[in-house]
Amino acid sequence: MERECMEFDVVIIGAGPAGLAAACQLMLMAKQQNTPPPSVCVLEKGTEVGAHILSGAVFETRALDELFPDWEHTDAPIVSQVTGNHLYWLTNANNHLVVPEHLAPDCMNNNGNYVISLGLLCRWLAKQAEQLGVEIFPGFAASDICYDNNNAVTGVITSDMGRDKQGQEKSTFEAGIELKAKYTIFAEGSRGHLGKQLIAHYHLDNNKSPQHYALGLKELWKIPAEQHHEGLVIHGMGFPLSESDTTGGSFLYHFEGNHSEEKYVAVGLIVDLNYHNPYLSPFDEFQRMKHHPVFAQYLHCGERISYGARAITKGGLSSLPRQQFHGGLLIGCDAGTLNFGKIKGSHTAMKSGMLAAQAIHDELTAGFAHTVPGYERLFHDSWLYQELYQSRNVGANIHKYGQLFGGMLTSIEQNWLKDRATWTLHDNLPDHLSLKPLAKCKPITYPKPDGMLSFDKPSSLYLSGTQHEENQPCHLLLTDPMLPITSHLAENGEPSQYYCPAGVYEIIGDTGQERLVINAANCLHCKTCDIKDPSQNITWRPPEGGGGPNYPNM
Repeated sequence: MERECMEFDVVIIGAGPAGLAAACQLMLMAKQQNTPPPSVCVLEKGTEVGAHILSGAVFETRALDELFPDWEHTDAPIVSQVTGNHLYWLTNANNHLVVPEHLAPDCMNNNGNYVISLGLLCRWLAKQAEQLGVEIFPGFAASDICYDNNNAVTGVITSDMGRDKQGQEKSTFEAGIELKAKYTIFAEGSRGHLGKQLIAHYHLDNNKSPQHYALGLKELWKIPAEQHHEGLVIHGMGFPLSESDTTGGSFLYHFEGNHSEEKYVAVGLIVDLNYHNPYLSPFDEFQRMKHHPVFAQYLHCGERISYGARAITKGGLSSLPRQQFHGGLLIGCDAGTLNFGKIKGSHTAMKSGMLAAQAIHDELTAGFAHTVPGYERLFHDSWLYQELYQSRNVGANIHKYGQLFGGMLTSIEQNWLKDRATWTLHDNLPDHLSLKPLAKCKPITYPKPDGMLSFDKPSSLYLSGTQHEENQPCHLLLTDPMLPITSHLAENGEPSQYYCPAGVYEIIGDTGQERLVINAANCLHCKTCDIKDPSQNITWRPPEGGGGPNYPNM
């Protein structure tokens, strides 16, 4: 098939914090060193920058301080500084214990941080990038990687547009574009489909622990002014996940909107995807969580205005794959640079993008193309590596010893032992193998939503702005279409019908005549199915560019 071709020095996949920081740094370095600016293109599969961005988010400005030292004197959407930081152990549906500050891990201290909308920050970063000369193409999904005869990455191909459900060309058909680059940076976010291919193709995860993930669910609420405390940060552990022996945590952050009279809270639940009970529904756990008095006191009489969900890569340093290869780099959450101890990944993603830009700038300045960028040395010499090293045991502590005792061990390591904690723990069981058989688990009965604090999936999905072209090939591919019924249904109840936060997967039909229905148009692009399917039978591929959620400021 003939394709239109465009050539750039650098192509970046994903307009998140990592990709945009890389784009800005490339242009800034050329300007600072008085060298010709590279041609840089950023592909974004959402309808606009920020449409697919979802994060808590309590933001540490360390990387932004380096990238744009004068950001405080600009219109950057960073205004709500943290004013209070509370950690609770939720003992049951109604009670809680306050965790004293001196017992909480030092890494959870949020003094000097800000409560932000990461989507708005990415839109601001995109504006800075464009002013520096970067080209940003929203609505284009990168579907395939291009390699040369020397096995080096030479660019990507965007998704075809205008194919029907059978894959045939419609009257509106447009072939995908080939984007050639001297270097390609992959910054797709957690469980990026191209990043997944690169890790397998180049064996980037050799001698590494399996990667681990969580599912983050979030809602944005507008609340009465008398219930609002700008900058208040609340984290919770325990209920409701402790009732199913599952780890994770809850959060509620207070911040102001674009106008001072707009009072918002971001509320959410993070569910570790190494959970055991196939009946567990992260969505329903989240809805149940909001009824706890710690959260309900702020949400009563409020208005829910947005909902979304996204996977989080949280394996840490032990699971971090090699990030460089011939012709490119894998950065941010696509690789797994989140600091699980801090529960933050935006500043680390930005720093990984800035280091990637420096490595590629050095190669371009030397006149090279398709070589292996010298990223690893820069990474090991950076504060990013030091952060990830200091928090390397947080996830393994919790996975091995549970939320309470694992958290206590983390506090001992972080607060008292510090550099004397020289050991490294590993969790070698992949998340998709952690499910127990149905017969060994108790069914979970979730209360019906009350329409005030808790809601159903259809009404929640509506608030995500999710839209897809209906007449296109299904982007959720089953290696064996029969496996969900012939194997998973009896063994673990076909868990996709429970773990999907958007109701994409449904089992319908009478006993003995069941079949799996995939409602692909509902997909939030969270990637949980690609991660948690017990047989790794589901592969997430990008639908037509522009499809998916349309988050306004998540």
